[in-house]
Amino acid sequence: MTQRRSFIQRSTQLLAAAALTTLASLPLMAQAQTVDVIRVATDATFPPFEFYKDGKRTGFDVELIELLAKNMGKKVEWTDIDFKGLIPGLVSRRFDVASSAIYITEERRRVVNFTDPYYPGGLVVLTKASNTTIKQPSDLAGKKVSVQVGTKSANYLKEFYPQAERIEVEKNQEMFNLVEIGRADAAVTGKPAALEYIKTRPGMKVLDKQVSIELYGYAVRKDLPQLTEEMNTALKKVKLDGSYDKLVQKWLSAK
Repeated sequence: MTQRRSFIQRSTQLLAAAALTTLASLPLMAQAQTVDVIRVATDATFPPFEFYKDGKRTGFDVELIELLAKNMGKKVEWTDIDFKGLIPGLVSRRFDVASSAIYITEERRRVVNFTDPYYPGGLVVLTKASNTTIKQPSDLAGKKVSVQVGTKSANYLKEFYPQAERIEVEKNQEMFNLVEIGRADAAVTGKPAALEYIKTRPGMKVLDKQVSIELYGYAVRKDLPQLTEEMNTALKKVKLDGSYDKLVQKWLSAK
């Protein structure tokens, strides 16, 4: 009986020691997994920044992130999730960087870091070309306006255009579709995406007067300040060597 009790006690001690060893190694394992790899999340439904074409993820953000990683000597591991999950995913450390045409805001800065701005943008109003009742942003009052949930557009409308009836949807394409089929009078979204959309939709238009002026930045986990610095250094480098300008010309210049 004494031998059996001794065996059980020793087995328990060994298991406890093994568990402690495993737990102690977890930070090192996590660090080792991210030394040469940047885990980047995106909602690839927002051309020309991130979207799928012929089954392949592509766009301005996608190519710029890959370019920055190459300059940093790292590889990119992509994850596709809904936009509303990007910031929470960074906070919970599911990934390292969020790249999805994200506007830099003070609210977001409280929980994540941002790189230096990599492109100027802003919110605009998209509506049908035949619409004569919405001529400027102030005309959104009393109108049905579609926005993507979790975006600056949704929060901006709530704060500055409370009289507009917000219709929040999960995906960017849904937001545009509601306007086209008449279930929404207008959509408020990022200027580059809106201009890209109307290239193939002659029945749609973007108002000349913007709703707001914003800056795009890559969101980074708060506990990875070194990664933010490395990305900023790489961003400066690609702007100096001309490779950044080539991507802007390819994806964002008027055609």
